[in-house]
Amino acid sequence: MTENQSKVQELAQKSFARNDPTGWFEELYSTAQGKESAIPWAKLKVNPDLATWIEKQNLLGQGKNALVVGCGLGDDAEALAKLGFGVTGFDISSTAIAWCQQRFPNSEVNYLVDDLLQPTKVNQHKFDFILESYTLQALPSSVRPQGMKTISQLIAPGGRLLVICRGRDLDEPATELPFPLTKAELAYFEALGLKQIEFEDYLKQEETYTRRFRIEYTLANEK
Repeated sequence: MTENQSKVQELAQKSFARNDPTGWFEELYSTAQGKESAIPWAKLKVNPDLATWIEKQNLLGQGKNALVVGCGLGDDAEALAKLGFGVTGFDISSTAIAWCQQRFPNSEVNYLVDDLLQPTKVNQHKFDFILESYTLQALPSSVRPQGMKTISQLIAPGGRLLVICRGRDLDEPATELPFPLTKAELAYFEALGLKQIEFEDYLKQEETYTRRFRIEYTLANEK
């Protein structure tokens, strides 16, 4: 475990202990003092698992809107904007959002500070495409269903949701961040009314091989 990863664990556990499941995000971004190397997941490029899916789907966004959940430093949001989507990216960290605006001063992305667990801005809209990449796995299991419910309520009829996360089997432990999710947990999206289109379960080579889930859902058009 690197020094930065250890810091994330410490900040998150202290935040969870005071019953604040998301407060550690702002602490991490603000103490980074503009150094992206202090943010373990900040690669300053589009998520490769999103990039390959976009290519496979030949995804185009003309005339559609998209939402990036927990947009971080903005690379995935910018990638979707280049495809023609009208993009909203939100993060609970005001420092992260300011960082996005500094990195992309001429961006057409609408960057917002909002809370997935208690949204006050993004919930005023419905979106044709939603990307949830790595946010749910950074939340404790006690509030994960609440985040999933919010996401499901933001999809427009006929819209699509792409979830990218670490994966595990039910009998495997999930004791530290990022918490790998199980297929049983993710099935809650279907209980919330979404239809699963594709579920990919694969190994990705990083420092070591890590298991990934990439799942596409849709919300049926209203009759």
